[in-house]
Amino acid sequence: MLILLPPSEGKTAPAAGEPADPAGLWLPGLAGARRRILGRLVTVTRRTSARGVADSLAILGLSAGQHGEIARNAALVTAPAAPAAEVYTGVLYEALGTTGLSPGARAWVDERAVVFSGLWGVLRLSDRIPAYRCSVGVTLPVVGGLTAYWKKALSPALDRAAGDGPVLDLRSGAYAAMWAPSGELAGRTMALRVLHERVVDGEPRRSVVSHFNKATKGRLVRALAEAGAAPASVEELLSVLRDLKYTVEERPVAAGRPRQVDVIVREL
Repeated sequence: MLILLPPSEGKTAPAAGEPADPAGLWLPGLAGARRRILGRLVTVTRRTSARGVADSLAILGLSAGQHGEIARNAALVTAPAAPAAEVYTGVLYEALGTTGLSPGARAWVDERAVVFSGLWGVLRLSDRIPAYRCSVGVTLPVVGGLTAYWKKALSPALDRAAGDGPVLDLRSGAYAAMWAPSGELAGRTMALRVLHERVVDGEPRRSVVSHFNKATKGRLVRALAEAGAAPASVEELLSVLRDLKYTVEERPVAAGRPRQVDVIVREL
């Protein structure tokens, strides 16, 4: 099974460690594509003139108060790196809590969960990276839009890496656009969203709650890891989630598209 995760906007910068090696990350065949983005991002953010800094902030979609993110990107080539599970600190990763997992559960996560990134393409949580700021929605000079860039680079590599087991897609929309499983693989892919159900005027109503959506996904991956889940199909994955006391409902989709599943939660 392969689990697809979004990155976290919040990151903790490693205090020490050797710099990241693009070829040392998962799928080393992507090293050239990673180096191109890394080099262009560093070049853009190394400009120190007022105009250069303003351009960098605009390119990365940052405010004037986020000037420190520009300086951080400018030093990425030599910045200390640590496992991605320790660098990403957003809601999903706090709920996943890899540092509190048993060795067996942590190995399960490291083998199956992969993170999509505007800078690195895709990586495992055990891969060593520095803290950075570069969403997939960014358009870099010369390179162009990162979504289109990575979609072209990732498709052949991930089509092979997905193997013949189920794929659990927990990505947000922007990162889901980097790679869209198709054909037979789409039928083995389960895209999951989280809905909060509450009763209003005697009627049940459902809505997406962003913060709790991320937390639920993190807890769900943790539960699968602690259970040592090894489903061989989407049907088996659905069964495992129900055994773990999750309420899951599948929605109909057109042929050739990933299967769509809702996790229903009633308490935030």
